[in-house]
Amino acid sequence: MSEHRRKPPQSQGGGRAAARRAAQQRPGRRGADGRDVPTGAPAAPYGQSPYGQPPYGQHGRGQDPYGQGGHAQGGYGQESVHGSRAEARRAAQRGGRRRGAEPQGRGGEAAGKRFIDYPRANKHGWKRFVPSWKLVGGTALGFTALLTAGAGIAFALVGTPSEKQAAIAQNNVYYWADETQMAAVGGERNRQIVPIEKIPKSLQDAVIAAENASFDDDKGVDPMGIGRAVFNMATGGDTQGGSTITQQFVKNTYLDSEQTLKRKVVELFISIKVGATKKKPEIMQGYLNTAYFGRNAYGCQAASQAYFKLDCEELNPSQSAFLAQLLKGPNLYNPDGGIGAAATPEGNTERAKKRWKWVLDREVEVGRMEQSERDKYKVFPTLQPSAQALSLSGQTGYLVETAKQYVMKKLDLKPEDLDRGGYQIHTTFQKPKVDALAKAVDKTRKEFLDEKARPRTDKFVQFGAASVDTSNGAIVALYGGAGFDKNHFSNNANTIGVPVGSTWKPYVLAAAMQYGTQNSDGEGISADSKYNGNDLTVIKNRDGQPLRYADGRPFRQKNESPTRFGYVTLNEAMEKSINTPFAQLVFDVGHDKVRQVAESTGILKDSMNPNDDASFALGTSTPSAIRMADSYATFAASGTHHEPFSVTKVLKDGKEQSGFEPPAAQKAMDNSIADNITKVLQNVVENGTGTKAKKLGRPVAGKTGTTDRNKSAWFVGYTPQLSTAVTLFRTDPTSKDKKLISMNGTGDVPSIHGGDIPAEIWVNYMRDAVKGTPEKEFPEAEEIGVDADADGAPTPKPTPTFTKTVEPTPSATTPSPTKSPSPTPSRGGKPSCKPWQWDCNTDGGTDSGTTTGNDSGGASDGGATGEPTPTTSPSSSGRPGGRNGGSNSGLISGAEGG
Repeated sequence: MSEHRRKPPQSQGGGRAAARRAAQQRPGRRGADGRDVPTGAPAAPYGQSPYGQPPYGQHGRGQDPYGQGGHAQGGYGQESVHGSRAEARRAAQRGGRRRGAEPQGRGGEAAGKRFIDYPRANKHGWKRFVPSWKLVGGTALGFTALLTAGAGIAFALVGTPSEKQAAIAQNNVYYWADETQMAAVGGERNRQIVPIEKIPKSLQDAVIAAENASFDDDKGVDPMGIGRAVFNMATGGDTQGGSTITQQFVKNTYLDSEQTLKRKVVELFISIKVGATKKKPEIMQGYLNTAYFGRNAYGCQAASQAYFKLDCEELNPSQSAFLAQLLKGPNLYNPDGGIGAAATPEGNTERAKKRWKWVLDREVEVGRMEQSERDKYKVFPTLQPSAQALSLSGQTGYLVETAKQYVMKKLDLKPEDLDRGGYQIHTTFQKPKVDALAKAVDKTRKEFLDEKARPRTDKFVQFGAASVDTSNGAIVALYGGAGFDKNHFSNNANTIGVPVGSTWKPYVLAAAMQYGTQNSDGEGISADSKYNGNDLTVIKNRDGQPLRYADGRPFRQKNESPTRFGYVTLNEAMEKSINTPFAQLVFDVGHDKVRQVAESTGILKDSMNPNDDASFALGTSTPSAIRMADSYATFAASGTHHEPFSVTKVLKDGKEQSGFEPPAAQKAMDNSIADNITKVLQNVVENGTGTKAKKLGRPVAGKTGTTDRNKSAWFVGYTPQLSTAVTLFRTDPTSKDKKLISMNGTGDVPSIHGGDIPAEIWVNYMRDAVKGTPEKEFPEAEEIGVDADADGAPTPKPTPTFTKTVEPTPSATTPSPTKSPSPTPSRGGKPSCKPWQWDCNTDGGTDSGTTTGNDSGGASDGGATGEPTPTTSPSSSGRPGGRNGGSNSGLISGAEGG
């Protein structure tokens, strides 16, 4: 039969056309009608390849158009069909019947060729993303193998630590502002290696009991402790975690202080290797030769010498327990004290005694000491004075300590991190000014005090001072005390706890100038506003209601003198340091507003009296001399504040560290307000309680301050270029509570005021400090504010006059005929007198100090009198920012503890 007769009937959807159309569809795609098209190419009719290529055999046998051997292949590995037309038709029909079948590009043979079948090709929907158990198991196995291999490589590559290498430490070198060397601390002299045979068993037992009771049996690492440390670092928490002695030994050998995840991982591998390769005695020896014990001592031999003047092998169990307790953290457990508000000598001593006792009891608990042996040690061991003082005599120790605190804060270091050495620290301290300040203090001390002749009154007198550059906040000089070499370790220039007295009053006035009072309709007031200056004036809240004691009596503010000044301007009140106007003004303006102003000038909030009482205005807050000098520098700089700083540059192993640029300037208050405060404080020096400062012979502004029973006295003053604060107080450095002691009678003077001894020191220092610098005037103060007199002020307002003698105002009544209880001697005095004697000051008023009221009319000794805490009348909150003192705790009489 001919080819023509064998040709079957052609249907619309079959035959060659259908086969051709099916072949033209791309594999794994949907057709135009939306139905699935098979990924494998359907068989082409005889004589035509499904991809337009010649049919099998036309290329010649063995030739492959895709570069593959054997027969030519169809699409994606299927052979081209070369059978009859019937077979082609059946192939096309099979393609039609398989509509909706799973596309083969995601399953079948194609899926079997994928190395990782994910997402899973033979699953539908979300099941495609559920891994098979083979994938999970294979992945886990591969990860474990990779981790094991990595750990093995790391274990092989890391070295083991050496206490000898750790002992090779550099000094920390401190430099003066002129780049000459000031001091070098640390170094090899405090790092001595001893063999395990010379480390007493009592010390080893104490350390194991306190630090790592399972030391003899563990493998050198604490997985839980490592996990906590890694988690804390990853989440930004504490970088320290529980560690074994082995881990601590490894950590001690790192001479850098970096606390990173990378370092922790490296330490872990080294600890594992140390635990596997070193014997326990070797590890104990390494740890005790590299541990930090405070007093700049690394290793048990150096620590034994530093605390007991003994070799390590001579320690008894009690002394060993003391050294073991130091490992908890010398900054908080060294009885000498440390860095930070909590690390006081008293607090550290108490903590050290408790932990020393705990270590001994713990040794019994873990079987490393018999109870009978423990019972022999009931008394805390006696410590030797710190040898650190030998190299840091005079003011050097305080300068180094101040710079050290600044560096640790900026670089986030612990004391032991910095003491590892390698730092070059360039400070702001100017040696000529430091020497001049020490000279001024020593001169006054020798002339003023006689501890042998007057031990009851002249012993325990403390001096503190600080001087700050007004242009940038740099601390150029300070006086911290007699010196480390004299066993005086507290830095009096940075002591928080001494009330500042009337030197606080400028902040009250500045707040009134900035925010106004309830009588000024929201406008700032001027220094010409008048307030009642009479002694025993009743203080009222913002609603005009008297503050009252718990028994209902009205609270009356006490001045130092019973003189009836009448209504005086705030300028005159500052000049004569009269208390009552400022005790009332603080309620009129609001305590919180005063705090805001003080804080903007650099006074730390933690040093402020938190109570909204009358004595807050009179100086019961306790900033340091450094902060007071820096704060007054804000007034000198027309309201621009710079944070105090003591370090200009730090290098670690020759590499400069970032973060030691001078602090940026901040605007604390408007120029006009700051300049007006300066004008008022210039009047204090010219006509008031600070006239001794006039002896400097150039423009000066300043304020005197005296507190409760003369327990402290201050003078804070400034020129346009330099601000200096000087404080004088009494406290027994060996006492447990360090309470302030009255200075009445000190120096054979009935009462000490800020205008005499502190002002004398200030002048003697500033005379040398500003020598050679050009004289400069303060900016002229523009008139600001409204005259907002207190309730009851007479009208019309008389023009204020400034006199050098205390005269009653027209509205004042005749002073009491009773002799004033003020300790101020008669101005008749002797024709010649010592420079600090108050009766030699014939030009000014008296510094009334921080006195709070009583209603008995009794005498004042120049400080706050202890009176029952008054209560206030119920009232509304008044003007925003003010306080009406609505609780019994709102008023506290006295500066003690403020």
